[in-house]
Amino acid sequence: MRILVFNAGSSSLKFGVFDRARGPGQEVRQVLKGSFDRFRDGGCEVTSEVGGARRSGTAPHGDLGAAIAAVPGLLAAEGIAGIEAVGHRIAHGGPDFTGPATLDEATLAWVERLTPLAPLHNPANLQAVRVARQVWPDLPQVGVFDTSFHLTNPPRVTTYAVPESWRAAGLRRYGFHGTSHKYVAERAAEALGQPVTALRIISVHLGNGASVCAVNLGRSLESSMGLTPLEGLVMGTRSGDVDPGAFGYLHRQLELGIEEIEAALNRDSGLKGLTGSSDMRDVEDRAAAGDGAAQLAINLYAHRARKYVGAYAAAMGGVDAVVFTGGIGENSPSMRRRICDGLEFMGLRLDFDRNQAVDLKDRAAPQIQAYGSRVAVLVTETAEQLQIAREVAQHLARPAAAPKPIPVAVSGRHVHLAADSLAALFGPGYDLTVKKALRQPGNWAAEERVTLVGPKGRIENVAILGPLRKRTQIEVSRTDSFALGIDAPVRDSGQLDGTPMIRLIGPHGQIDTDGLIVAARHIHMNPADAQAMGLEDGQIVGVKVGQGERSLTFGRTLIRIQPNAFTEMHIDTDEANAAGIGAGWEGEIVELEAHLDPGA
Repeated sequence: MRILVFNAGSSSLKFGVFDRARGPGQEVRQVLKGSFDRFRDGGCEVTSEVGGARRSGTAPHGDLGAAIAAVPGLLAAEGIAGIEAVGHRIAHGGPDFTGPATLDEATLAWVERLTPLAPLHNPANLQAVRVARQVWPDLPQVGVFDTSFHLTNPPRVTTYAVPESWRAAGLRRYGFHGTSHKYVAERAAEALGQPVTALRIISVHLGNGASVCAVNLGRSLESSMGLTPLEGLVMGTRSGDVDPGAFGYLHRQLELGIEEIEAALNRDSGLKGLTGSSDMRDVEDRAAAGDGAAQLAINLYAHRARKYVGAYAAAMGGVDAVVFTGGIGENSPSMRRRICDGLEFMGLRLDFDRNQAVDLKDRAAPQIQAYGSRVAVLVTETAEQLQIAREVAQHLARPAAAPKPIPVAVSGRHVHLAADSLAALFGPGYDLTVKKALRQPGNWAAEERVTLVGPKGRIENVAILGPLRKRTQIEVSRTDSFALGIDAPVRDSGQLDGTPMIRLIGPHGQIDTDGLIVAARHIHMNPADAQAMGLEDGQIVGVKVGQGERSLTFGRTLIRIQPNAFTEMHIDTDEANAAGIGAGWEGEIVELEAHLDPGA
């Protein structure tokens, strides 16, 4: 499959052509790489690379629209034909787009409504879609959304402390650059020789737009951008974090309206507001020549990024790797050094020579930390287009899901014990007594019970499920965690590193152990059902439960395919109570388009 990818940003157009061989597990290979950049005075810089041969120059395209319209001619000049699909980066997908989506009229209308949340990005993204639909009207157009990766952020991250009516109107944090952060985290894990699900990674994307993302065990935990791409770091033309009281102050002092202030924060702030230039290359040159405004801008830029790195290390309970990407992150050794200096307290130290000699050819991800540093520091190209091409290929290759009801099981609080924990709680040599078999083959509930004790309270008669595991795991609901007085993280089963301590009491003794989690909702599925429904292991889906006005769609539900599994969805008691779900309920897996309301 040959895929053309558009990444229309706020100040540049990047595009590429990618091939993916037919069949499962085939890697995506880049055929062409191109960009239009630095629009000014009615022209721009243009580069293209095919087969290792790189060409660069200028072109008479004064804005993004003209550049997009010029892409078909450039492809023809390079002899690139046979495009079978077009993928698009879409900045803001709101809370609904959990993965790639086919860009039909209904979906485009939905995305267009989100334009006020990304005024510098969604219009450019949609413009690229419209041009592509005119040039290639018979090809599938697929959107990959920056916000999708961050929909795993917990409510404590996404919620603003504002009146309920504002939150009901959609005021919440989303996060952006998700495609970049997802690729960077996976590439860093590959370079470190570990699964991304075992690492705590801070991805630092520094370009004209800039953001930091905490990727905790393979999932986005938090991003510095918020409701819009304006929050967070200092950027090329965007301010980043500003006291919201500034709106009232500027209105009273300068008689500025909301639209004027918002436009200035998006287009005339950041590096541009501090120095007159939005390009870090210009700012660094001027700072080296003694320009005080440029020197302040660099210090402010680095300070803001360093502050977020420290905050996200705290949010994840530690960090294994910090990864720099984006035009500035990839190309500015001095900025990487400025951000990392002062982080020695958390075990992060750069090596001078490695930082100066970064080589990113062939999608390398070199490590630049000093020897003995507890935290790895890497640099890699963001490769958003490659990630988009991968997701477009997966989306189009996935067979249509065949409707099939999914039994919904409510999982109450319970404990999985390791052998040493069993001995400590019930005595050496003790064997649990099987009370009843569970629907998942080989699993059973025991007669024995334990007590959970936290700093606020205790919960008696907690069930034990067998068989024994290598590591003790305690699963509670969110409400249970408040009753205990402990902040239990939402985790997939088995992801226990960095989880809080809890006291377990049994008839023989007690133990203090980590492993306390709120289990992420998931579907156990056997391979036959997965194949029939067009689903893959690790895929995230939505599950609709109930009918009519009382129906509810559970998003971000993980598919876990296991040999001989009994296919059923597991939710906890809080989720069941919120939805009024009882015994015998069933759900159905829904595609995104099925639960978008075009009339909303």
